[in-house]
Formats: sequence, structure tokens, C-alpha cells
Amino acid sequence: MKSPTIGVLALQGDAREHLRRIESAGATGSPVRREAELATVDGLILPGGESTTIAKLLNRFELMESLRARIRAGLPVYGSCAGMILLADRILNAASDQDTVGGMDITVRRNAFGRQVESFENRVPMPAIGAAPFWAAFIRAPWVEQAGPRVEVLGRVSGGAADGRVVAVRQGALLATSFHPELTDDGRIHAFFVDMVREVVSGASAVRDPAGMPR
Repeated sequence: MKSPTIGVLALQGDAREHLRRIESAGATGSPVRREAELATVDGLILPGGESTTIAKLLNRFELMESLRARIRAGLPVYGSCAGMILLADRILNAASDQDTVGGMDITVRRNAFGRQVESFENRVPMPAIGAAPFWAAFIRAPWVEQAGPRVEVLGRVSGGAADGRVVAVRQGALLATSFHPELTDDGRIHAFFVDMVREVVSGASAVRDPAGMPR
């Protein structure tokens, strides 16, 4: 199959490194700032940044409702750090005007690990991506306080004061981590998401006839 196109929301946050990781994983990366650009991608990454600001920009650029609709229709989306907050159905420590894209049956606590000066790195065992733990960078990161029955926990912090805290989850075509894999030399999480997108695209292709029309 042809290389899937994966967008990175480029309204605020670190889009460039995510785009680089997508390309390294064998997909085509595309920045997304407009509804027309969102309509062309097979998957989307919501990067880190400031979740309240990103949500406001999604509304200002008239992307919020379109993104919600595409998620309901099965668009694969990966949210890192602020992106995890945006995908959560419920947010703790939220600003009074906090909006969310939603879609994942999780409760997320904003800034759970502390302020910017308390940023740290730690190993996160994630058997779904391989035997070796992922060395993760946490920057004003959230964690998952509660996950619904359809949510698969992929990773927890190992060691330290936050030992056992849930920091990586998947629900169907949605993936979220509270850390920033784009800031490391380990491309396994982006490769995992690219494979998720390929699975969805392959499934969609399988229900079309040779003329490209739904069966």
C-alpha cells in the first residue's frame, strides 16, 4: 500500500520534530492548520504545547468540530502531552474555559508532574512497542487518573515518586502519551502510530470495490 499521510496540528507546539519522526517511520508528514488540510490526512498528531491555547486556536481556525467529527468516524489520532489532555473526555486541574476535543474515555490531570522546572526523564516499560523501556521526557506533563473499560494501558512510570502512574494509553484508533517522544532518539512510538494508521487505511480499502466505491 502507498505511504499514509499523517498530519501534525501546527497551530501551537512542536510540530517540526513530529513531522521528522513521521517521515523516518515511512509515512508522509503534513502540517495541518486548516479544515481543508485536515480533510486530506489519514491520521493526525496533536503535539505538546499549552492545551488551553491549542483548544482556543482549534475553535478560532474552525477545526474543533471537524476534528471531533473525524474522530467519531475513526480517524487515527495520537496526542502527546497537551495532545493527551485534548483527547481526554475529562480533565482535572483544568482552566475555567478549558475546551477539549475528547474521544478517549480517560480522566487526565493537567500538570500532574509539576511545573516546567520540575521536568524530568524516566523509563517507561511499553511492551506494545518492544522489550526495551522507552526513555521518556516529561515536561509539565499530565497523567491518567482514570481509564474506562475500553482503554488499554500501554505504559506506566517505573521508579521514583510517580512510580506506577499511567502515562500511555490506547483506545481503538486513538493513542496518547503524557511525554514527548519527538524529543528523544527513539522512534518506536511514532512507528507504532504509523502502523495504527496503516491498519485503519487498509481496513477502509478492504471494503471498497476495484472502482473505489463502497460495497
